[in-house]
Amino acid sequence: MNSINDCAILHNGVKMPWLGLGVYKVQDGAEVIKAIHTAFEVGYRSVDTAAFYQNEKGVGQAVKEAGIPREQLFITTKVWNDCQGYEETLKAFEESRQKLGLDYIDLYLIHWPVKEKYIDTWRALEKLYQEGYVKAIGVCNFQVHHLQDLMKHAEIKPMVNQVEFHPCLIQKEVRSFCKENGIQLEAWAPLMRGRLMDDPTIVNIAKKYGKKPSQILLRWDLEHRVVTIPKSIHEERIKENADIFDFQLEELDVQAIDALNRNERTGPDPDNFSF
Repeated sequence: MNSINDCAILHNGVKMPWLGLGVYKVQDGAEVIKAIHTAFEVGYRSVDTAAFYQNEKGVGQAVKEAGIPREQLFITTKVWNDCQGYEETLKAFEESRQKLGLDYIDLYLIHWPVKEKYIDTWRALEKLYQEGYVKAIGVCNFQVHHLQDLMKHAEIKPMVNQVEFHPCLIQKEVRSFCKENGIQLEAWAPLMRGRLMDDPTIVNIAKKYGKKPSQILLRWDLEHRVVTIPKSIHEERIKENADIFDFQLEELDVQAIDALNRNERTGPDPDNFSF
């Protein structure tokens, strides 16, 4: 991973950039469009949105205005909890696709493992994949038992599992299971919503490499072969977040960051979440 153009290869052969722009809580319209244009100028080619973010229209407009060949971009969106189920998911997907203004989506994800619904939702994703409307399908926030249950019923195993992942939540069991089963792990909240910027371990390692704490955290994701999608609307930070391909963390530093784990979440626990 020495370039922003480097990609993970999903188990179906699809290439997914290691670095993408997350747009959670980015306002639709001018704000999201500007952030994406900035990211594209820097060299990002992956954008992660969701129906729940209510900015798919702006994402689609930014993609259209950028004039970058479609096959060079990787666009992710997700089905929200109240739209899960077989028919409901097919309908929700079409709404997302129309808002984005795209012929196909690169990656479509189940946003949360809604009990008694995610199996039917997955069947809908398999249909969309088999019909060519999506290049890859996956899940978010699935624990090992969710993945095991899904895979018992699935024709196609998930290509991606997007989970909260940062040094205070290193998701060891989920990471091991995904690695064993060829499922690419992807990190949301990789910067722990800014809470680790003053951590002494991170600050000291950043000084050692002449980098910002945020860059150390994002490089740590890559050292673990985890796709990362930091969110920012600020031009300087979008550029900073991409400046992580000219160094590697030594193994001792990776281990020191791993040791910060305390299984602490900033978001909901997938096993105790009110859907």
